[in-house]
Amino acid sequence: MKLYSFRLSGHAHRTHLFLSILGLEYETIEVNVRAGEQKSPAYLSLNPFGQVPVLIDGDAVIPDSTAILVYLAKQYAPKSWLPETPLEAAEVQRWLSVASGEITYGIAAARLITLFGAPRNAEEVIARSHAILTQLDEVLAQRDWIAGLAPTIADIALYSYIERAAEGNVDRSPYRNVNRWLERMESLPGFIPFERSAIGLEHRAA
Repeated sequence: MKLYSFRLSGHAHRTHLFLSILGLEYETIEVNVRAGEQKSPAYLSLNPFGQVPVLIDGDAVIPDSTAILVYLAKQYAPKSWLPETPLEAAEVQRWLSVASGEITYGIAAARLITLFGAPRNAEEVIARSHAILTQLDEVLAQRDWIAGLAPTIADIALYSYIERAAEGNVDRSPYRNVNRWLERMESLPGFIPFERSAIGLEHRAA
């Protein structure tokens, strides 16, 4: 099994995290995103969108982090990570959509500004970040895990960028339930942290 990755990508980290929790052996191939390697013809043959990560498992080539989480859950994980009842599966899918939507265009986008100088409206994406953190805090006031009574791939998909929110100047200190959930995630067997960058609020704290 091979994972094409970029060490500062939250999308890539979520796949590393799940692979580690599942105890699967794999080879990491670092893609030089800063140099544009993800846009090379060789890489585009794996993912025409030119994004990391991409997982290769035998003959299977799976681009997109949430698609990889679904694949790993179906192929290697206990069913609790992706429940099969219609209602439970729908709840997981709901939060996978949040990871690909509100988180990507909020917290992750805010981090892109400080990390790569991305041309985003900081005020807008930070406001969007606080909006989704407020909703998540309300959900986590009622239960320990995002989509139910046990951790699922929804928790994996949401963790990385939320944990590194300060790097994008998003202060998550007011969100007590979110922070407790992050601690629960970090206590899971096989947990591996997301690499820190001294940027944004993280830099000021240092």
